[in-house]
Formats: sequence, C-alpha cells, structure tokens
Amino acid sequence: MTTRAKRRVIGVTVVAAAFVYYQTATWLERRTIDAQRPALAGGSGPRYVDRDRLMADVTLLASSEMGGRRTGSPGGLKAREWIASQFKAIGLAPAGETQYLQPFTFTHLSIKRLVLPGPAETQYTDAANVLGRIDGSVAGTKPIVISAHYDHLGTTATGIFHGADDTASGVAALLAVARHLRMSPLRHPAIVAAFDAEELGLEGASAFLAARPEARTAVMNVNLDMVSRNDRNEIFAAGTYHSPQFTPMLEDVRSRARVQVLFGHDRPLYRGGGVDDWTRLSDHYVFHDAGVPFVYFGVEDHADYHTPMDTADKIDRRFYGDVVDMIIDAIRTFDARLP
Repeated sequence: MTTRAKRRVIGVTVVAAAFVYYQTATWLERRTIDAQRPALAGGSGPRYVDRDRLMADVTLLASSEMGGRRTGSPGGLKAREWIASQFKAIGLAPAGETQYLQPFTFTHLSIKRLVLPGPAETQYTDAANVLGRIDGSVAGTKPIVISAHYDHLGTTATGIFHGADDTASGVAALLAVARHLRMSPLRHPAIVAAFDAEELGLEGASAFLAARPEARTAVMNVNLDMVSRNDRNEIFAAGTYHSPQFTPMLEDVRSRARVQVLFGHDRPLYRGGGVDDWTRLSDHYVFHDAGVPFVYFGVEDHADYHTPMDTADKIDRRFYGDVVDMIIDAIRTFDARLP
C-alpha cells in the first residue's frame, strides 16, 4: 500500500471514529435528559405571581407598539423607558449611571454582509441596560444578579419580530421577581438587570461586567430567556454541569414545582454530541466566562423561534405563571443555601 493510500485509510478511520463518538455522545445525552421525564410535575409549591399582571407585561413588551425592540430602534427605546418606569414603580433602587440606565456603545460586525449588500460594521451609540437593586438582609453578602434581555430582532421586510417568548417573557418574569423581592428581600443583595443588545452578541451583559467590579464577584447569575412556551410542560435549568453545587438545590425546587424542571443543555460537544449546549447562547455566558456561576432557565426552541409568529397570544398562561413561581422558589432556595 502506498503512503498516500495509508494516509487515506487513516483519515477515513479517524472520521468514522469521530462520527461514531459523536452519535454515541448524542444518544447518551438524550438518554440522560429523557430519563428525567417520567416523573410528572405536580408539586404544590408556593404561588407568588399575579398571572394577570404577568400576561399584561409580556403582551405590552411584545406588542406592535414596541416594533420588535431592536437595539437603538424607536421600539427598543420605548421598551427601555417602560422597563425603567416599572423599576421605579416597584421601588428598586437605581443602579445605573444615570438613574436606572447604564448607557454603552459598541460596534457590531455582521457576518451576513460577507455575502449580502450593506455595511460590514454598524456603530451602536445609544444602547443601554436597565439596572435596579434591592438590598439584602445580611450585611456584607455578595449579590445575586438576576437578568433577562429586552432587545429582539426589530422590524424587517418580513414583518415585526415580536419576540414574545424571546424574551419579553424573560423581562416580564424579571419584573415579577423584582416585585416579589421588593416585598420580601433576600439575604443577598439582588441586582435586577434588563440587558440590551443580547441578540447582537451579548453586548449589554459584557458592558455591565466590564463596568461593574461588584458583578464580577457575584455569588451567581440567574438568567431568564424564553420561559413561557413548551407543549410538554418542561423548562430547563442549565448550568449544573459547570456548577454541580446547584443540583441538590434545584432537585428540591423541582420536587415542589408545577412544571417539569430538567437538567441539560450545558455540556460541551465532546460530552453532549448533537444536543445543543446553551452555555454560550445568552447573557449568562459573560458571567460564566468571568468565573461567576450561573443557572439559566429556558425552554427548548419552538417553531416560532426568531420568526414574526412569536407573539403573546401563543403563550400558555398556566405554564408561564407556574414557571415564574418556580423561578422565584429557585432564587429563594439559592439565597438560603449560598454563602
């Protein structure tokens, strides 16, 4: 056999072995997730959330009036102003540079412009996070950062990308959490963060951590993104692969939850194969990269993900309310057990 032929055989063997490993890792990861499913959710945990208020908030944020909330757009600015007004009405202490707002600028590089007409770079000079704070009851404790992004894809020739599940649902849940914590504070301080420009590369979370040393020493980040729709009554709590100390806490939470809380979507390719790893896909990644542990609550993609059909009327009111109740229970559990 010639040297070239030997190299070809070795190459084919390596590719075949990699394919078999990938398929095996995918099968094992799906089996691990599926093994969590037989136990039906039916807990009797506490109810914290006003469902009418929750649905009113998500409906407003996903309305045509907000125009898809693209960073820097009139609808994005309107959403920002409304969220800041809600922070004030709830009674959160301002935690931005100008009251509740943390302005920032960035340059977005578009890969699409390699093949489509238009500029390869876009300057965003009017982005801003909305930040509030609730003091904790124990002096000297480090904060828990609770976050959701309010931006979405805006309006195109295709129509308005309403972004009801992605993630007006996360922001409305964030407001529900803030209302609860304002009345019943945690031991730890809570930083309540509505981030801008997540869809453009996690820019808001990056600006937040770059400017706030306190955030880089937070005990954890709880990130909410797509928490209102799932036909199987399931919500994932991702992050336990990286921070297994959260597993027993979340096991207690899911024993009380009215929705099924699953672990997964947080393993790298070599462990999870073709099961999506969400570690880098939302704002929690910036915290993870800075060494801050995270738990990310989110549903798996549905047919309306990143389409104009992601509208508030598709949201299951019961499921959504039960999810937000569970998230508040989880935050209170983390607070009670973390140093």
